[in-house]
Amino acid sequence: MAVREYDPVTGEEIEHKRKMNYREQYFDYSLLLVWIFIMLLGYVLLYSASSFVGLTAMGDAAFYLKNQVRATVIGLCGMVPVIFLDYRWWKRFDKLIFFASIATVCLVRTGLGIESHGARRWVKLGPIQFQPAEFVKIGVIVFTALMISKCSVTALKNIKTCYQIFGVTIVAAGMVVVLTSNLSSGIIILGISAVMLIVAGACKKFIASLAIVGGGGITLILLASAMAGKSFRLSRIMVWLHPEEYSDSGGYQVLQGLYAIGSGGLFGKGLGNSAQKLGFVPEASNDMIFSIICEELGIFGAICIMMLFAFMIRRMRVIASNAADLYGSMLVVGVMAHISIQVVLNIAVVTNSIPNTGVSLPFISYGGTSLAFLMVEMGMVLAVSRRIRRIR
Repeated sequence: MAVREYDPVTGEEIEHKRKMNYREQYFDYSLLLVWIFIMLLGYVLLYSASSFVGLTAMGDAAFYLKNQVRATVIGLCGMVPVIFLDYRWWKRFDKLIFFASIATVCLVRTGLGIESHGARRWVKLGPIQFQPAEFVKIGVIVFTALMISKCSVTALKNIKTCYQIFGVTIVAAGMVVVLTSNLSSGIIILGISAVMLIVAGACKKFIASLAIVGGGGITLILLASAMAGKSFRLSRIMVWLHPEEYSDSGGYQVLQGLYAIGSGGLFGKGLGNSAQKLGFVPEASNDMIFSIICEELGIFGAICIMMLFAFMIRRMRVIASNAADLYGSMLVVGVMAHISIQVVLNIAVVTNSIPNTGVSLPFISYGGTSLAFLMVEMGMVLAVSRRIRRIR
């Protein structure tokens, strides 16, 4: 017969009290609130950056903002159910989600594929048009989380096991690059899986080989492009190194973005007072929106936005550290890696720290597909937070 213990002051049974406190559920309202704040701020910044182009090209200053709000509504339809469903229930569908995402990439090359801005990267299924690469990112997160959760700590110390998991991601990223000519999404997909494996405790040989193979692969691609006369990737490197020499072609967007950042100064010209958004900066509402933010809000405003993202990442780190199981922790790490990589790449491109590539700023840049799928990922993180048990 078990011995019952009682608190000497209150007289309550200690074990019973401990169990009741342990069953109390947690929900990360801090993450939810910072996400809502970034979303609302994003609406304001998007309207400011896109109103001129919307008015002159579409006849409606709020054209891009309205589309972004519609994408938000669609995203909420996926995000809310995901929050309230037990994330472990999705384990049985993770493989299906992954292979379905790969299948949608293949549809780009069929009659369902849509070409826009000189690239065939979209698929139209009835009234829905989306970018399959964004779906693949979710597929890679859930599939990699499932594979890691099935491995023991000892197994992850084996480089062969790590590459078996990472190899699936390489195939997915390769299909995205080959079928949609979307190198930036391929890099992000590989980065997501690599970060998840490293955080899970992958062996040092795997980490070292990633750095060596990654650097060597990029070098080989550039050399092969130069020797074959296909200088598209190589030209981007040259534009990055000497944008002023290509001001009439590839360097135009980079230079205009740098002009916007430089003219903003410390506190900016004021919200809505950007000059570069008046047709000078291409894709001012999308990939280059951070340059308009710097011009209107200055370096101070840009730093504040980066701090908001940093706080969001920190809350995800807390959730990942306290998740109920390894699967939930890896889901959060995957989303955290996705958002972190996109924020860093977007800011690096705008400031010309790396060669130009099309990467949007999460929750702020214009883009319905990216926004909707990112919202579903946020729903996954909040669903994991709901399963955390805490003791008062």
